[in-house]
Amino acid sequence: MLNTAILMGRLTADPELRHTTSSIPVVRFTLAVDRSYVPQGGERQTDFIDVVAWRKTAEFVSRYFRKGMLVAVQGSIQTRSYTDNQNIRRKAFEIVADNVHFAEPKRDSNAAPVAPMPRPDSQAPAPAAFASGDPGDFQEIDDDDLPF
Repeated sequence: MLNTAILMGRLTADPELRHTTSSIPVVRFTLAVDRSYVPQGGERQTDFIDVVAWRKTAEFVSRYFRKGMLVAVQGSIQTRSYTDNQNIRRKAFEIVADNVHFAEPKRDSNAAPVAPMPRPDSQAPAPAAFASGDPGDFQEIDDDDLPF
């Protein structure tokens, strides 16, 4: 069986850390996620998806994330049933977050946006101009040599 959900959206409110009766940290929040298509002649629609995070992930979310921030969440879909105040049986769907990530650069009013640097331990192949991995082996590449 496979149950994986990956979402990117904006927080609709500041996450608030709570604890269960057995002192386990938990945070619930909602992501506003734009749909990937726009109906012809219409506007882009947004889904509001409930997310729950537990333990260290919950503490991380409550400490560093705020309303309006763009967030990436990886987790699984979970359903639960409950009875509401009018004694009607309801079903709730939510994402149980395994990982929550910043999805935009840190906002700094004085600095220009900076592209992320590759990790030094990255196994990405060297660019064609540095085929040996040594910047001293630079070879000039002509536009006519490009495959596109």
